Amino acid sequence: MKNDITKKKISEGGLTKNEATSTVGRSKAITLDYIPEKDIWTDYSISLHYGDSLNFYHTWDRPTVIVSDGAYGVLGFEGDTSDHIHLPQWYEPHIKAWSEFALPSTTLWFWNSEIGWATIHPLLERYGWRYVGTNVWDKGKGHIAGNVNTGRIRQFPIVTELCVHYVFEPRINGLLLKEWLLAEWKRTGLPLREANTACGVADAAVRKYLDQGHLWYFPPPEKFEMLATYANEHGNPAGRPYFSLTGQSPASSEQWAMMRAKFKCPHGVINVWQRDALRNGERIKAPSGKALHLNQKPLDLMERIIEASSDISDVVWEPFGGLFSASLAASHLGRRAYAAEIDSTYYYYGLQRFISPTYQRPLL
Repeated sequence: MKNDITKKKISEGGLTKNEATSTVGRSKAITLDYIPEKDIWTDYSISLHYGDSLNFYHTWDRPTVIVSDGAYGVLGFEGDTSDHIHLPQWYEPHIKAWSEFALPSTTLWFWNSEIGWATIHPLLERYGWRYVGTNVWDKGKGHIAGNVNTGRIRQFPIVTELCVHYVFEPRINGLLLKEWLLAEWKRTGLPLREANTACGVADAAVRKYLDQGHLWYFPPPEKFEMLATYANEHGNPAGRPYFSLTGQSPASSEQWAMMRAKFKCPHGVINVWQRDALRNGERIKAPSGKALHLNQKPLDLMERIIEASSDISDVVWEPFGGLFSASLAASHLGRRAYAAEIDSTYYYYGLQRFISPTYQRPLL
């Protein structure tokens, strides 16, 4: 990203400046003398930008899904950092922007190494992203081809990457959803136990929907509407409307459903994805035959996470496009996508995946 990141070391008195962290990556298989004539290529559902995504976020429709596959702290590409120490500085402006433009229903899939994710996790939490779970891409023994000298590396060979699942933690009037639900019910002046009557349950409303601890349960849309209807019919008239997102009228079940990220998982799919590394025709290659991008992701895994967390016509963001695998997967699934790539060579080859004759645009 930038080459002026300052490396720091931890001392007893805090952080002190040291030498500059390298962002000069491994040599690429090919570097083209190519600058796009325009900073955007678009068709009816996909927009691919040449440049820093920070310059484009404000022009993109708000996302249902964000697929982040940026710096790992392993010098994997030009602009990646040489270690994990300064990944927070690399990511923070992006994470801040994601939070500003996220919907209450936005899901983030954060691809990284184990140490890279561990370093960025506190930053994601600070900006309102709630951790859901960690998914492990297991590339299998074939990924190392039996050529690793474990005596030299002094560790078990690593054949995994992480894809960490986050959802945006929405707030209403500055309150988390569970806090807002309880606050709204208390405003009615009705006893807490009457929420059970409102929802037609024995005790689930108080025990789950109004709980403030780890047992809190997102009320199903139909139960939320029952809660809101009862509150507005029986609560203190002076405080109406209750359970309103706008201050004008109570929220509907449809509006409430949009306050939670989407998720659906095919039966039998778990959080360990045993899938070989990209080979042969899957791998985009330079004319020399070398892999063009060292961090290219399989389309089937990109399709898996996008399909699990969005519906047809929803918006997918790919801030660090590379070869635009997430955007291509989004197109296959009938989603809309916005992506950016700062490297002109990667932009060129990523764009070819969309303008080549083999690219078939689905009908929305």
